[in-house]
Amino acid sequence: MLDESKQVQGVSLWQDAWKRLRRNKAAMASMATLCILGILAFLTPLLPLQSPIDKDLNNRRFLPPSLETVVMGQRDGLKFKDGRLTAQLAKFEDEIGELRTKQRSESDPDKRDAIDEQIENRIEVEHPFNQLWNELDSVSWGLCELRVSIFGDYAIPSIFGTDQLGRDLLARVFWGARVSLIVGIVATLVSLIIGVSYGATAGYFGGIVDTIMMRIVDVLYSIPFFFVVILIMTFLGDDAIKKRMNEIGIDQIMVFYVVIGAIYWLTMSRVVRGQVLSLKEEQFVESARTVGASSSRIIFRHLVPNVLGIVIVYLTLTIPSVMLFEAFLSFLGMGVSPPDVSWGLLLKDGVDALSSVKLFWWVVVFPGAALAATLFALNFLGDGLRDALDPRMKNRD
Repeated sequence: MLDESKQVQGVSLWQDAWKRLRRNKAAMASMATLCILGILAFLTPLLPLQSPIDKDLNNRRFLPPSLETVVMGQRDGLKFKDGRLTAQLAKFEDEIGELRTKQRSESDPDKRDAIDEQIENRIEVEHPFNQLWNELDSVSWGLCELRVSIFGDYAIPSIFGTDQLGRDLLARVFWGARVSLIVGIVATLVSLIIGVSYGATAGYFGGIVDTIMMRIVDVLYSIPFFFVVILIMTFLGDDAIKKRMNEIGIDQIMVFYVVIGAIYWLTMSRVVRGQVLSLKEEQFVESARTVGASSSRIIFRHLVPNVLGIVIVYLTLTIPSVMLFEAFLSFLGMGVSPPDVSWGLLLKDGVDALSSVKLFWWVVVFPGAALAATLFALNFLGDGLRDALDPRMKNRD
């Protein structure tokens, strides 16, 4: 009997949940889809896509999906050397190299500073990357350089067609995925931090503290946050405010992420509060009080980890809600603004391009399909996690 008992191995909640989740084919397929989508979105600058912002109103406006070969930098308006990105990059780097050589040979500090400012201005305005892509960060810049070294001037044909300004829709869908996924993740994390902290604190202290904190939540629930977001984004859209934010290094689109996240924490706080109320009288909490643990340690070290299951489930269901809300705001012209691109903005451009005379179906179908597939995958994964983490589902197939 003793030997048999030694052979029995216990299974933790998370191991049991993972085992049940793996049996859910829809949830696993959704997880794989989201992982692939996330990897592709991160590596978008590395992929041999066309420019998402380069316009060609004369030759490429509303082109249907095609397999016609495209060369990076071939548009005449760009005035790239030999009509190629690699040739223009080599030419530009030679010109900048000459300026740096001149700067090193200059003995006057003022003239060196003037040449350095000239170099920075030329890179900001004339660098081929800044003409084909919008405000690349250091990681994206490095990925673009790697892309050029691997693929050269090759670009995937316009298999999704082009929009009303002649921009490649496939590239815009991929670059839009980065913004839409980031807004979903960042805004949800903001709501997680605020909601979990607020709800756990209210549930643990209870009494008058809980009553006051929950009445504040009730009041906030009555506020039409849609109009609040519109008011804030309109205020931030003022030129003077934009200039001031740029001076202190705050990006408007990051503020947009935080604002959306700050309005989605209310339900999270209620969910966490209810769980904490049911856990705070358990023996492990009493033991923590007995050894002198502070209230903050009990809340965040002992109680919050025990509600992570339901928090994770709620997170997977909040991300699609946030993405849909961002798409709705962008569709109304109150969210992401050009030259940045998101799936919601692409849908707005697609609907604006619809005509009763001629149907440009691709400008709506492909961005809409990308958004719908992502939302479906997130919801399927959320349902699968809910079933996997529910102890009542343990003995069910």
